[in-house]
Amino acid sequence: MKQATIIKMVQVADDDQPQRMTSLEIAELTGKQHKDVLKAIRNMEPAWEKVQGRKFALLQKTYNLPNGGKKMMPYYSLTKTECLYIATKFNDEARARLVLRWEELERAHRGALRVLPAPKILAMADEIIGEGLRMVNAEAEDTLTATQVAKTFNMTVSDFNAVVRDMGIQYRRFGRWNISDELAGRGLVSLRTHVSYSLKGEKKIRTYMTWTMAGLHYLNSKLGYPNF
Repeated sequence: MKQATIIKMVQVADDDQPQRMTSLEIAELTGKQHKDVLKAIRNMEPAWEKVQGRKFALLQKTYNLPNGGKKMMPYYSLTKTECLYIATKFNDEARARLVLRWEELERAHRGALRVLPAPKILAMADEIIGEGLRMVNAEAEDTLTATQVAKTFNMTVSDFNAVVRDMGIQYRRFGRWNISDELAGRGLVSLRTHVSYSLKGEKKIRTYMTWTMAGLHYLNSKLGYPNF
């Protein structure tokens, strides 16, 4: 029944428009609560908008309540690339389900009958997700990690972070270093997203702050000339 429901809800486009999937369908397919899917999409939307120049399509659905009233439910409508970009926040099983579902929809659209093995499905997902990560990390490509910056000042990364924190240049929150509010927006730092896997196959996604050349020059003015 779940598959049949999803088939009805997926938006099959004409030849000029891409197929789309809603956040409601993603939640149903992956077994997640819709509110959690919405949260993941909202958290990832700023980076997508910064690279692509557009937000995700946000729509509303009206439900009739037993008391005669109506309730509006927001949901997102995503293309395949947008959908699989969001899937970077999901585990491998959920990601594979989404990729397999997209392959099923595209086969139906093409009229083809071809079943892909699981490794091929994950490889397709990794290719799309990899492209999404490259887009997100475009501005952080030539930046320096805290470890690299610390070496230019002959410091350990622990000492460097502590010194810069004590100077009010950065602060730590939720396990991540952040530039101070008064220095934000000056192009001193950039965020970099990294995806890795544990020995058990569990995916780990980490976003951390890196320093631009402008940031390195600013640190130089505060700490002294770096050795590079």
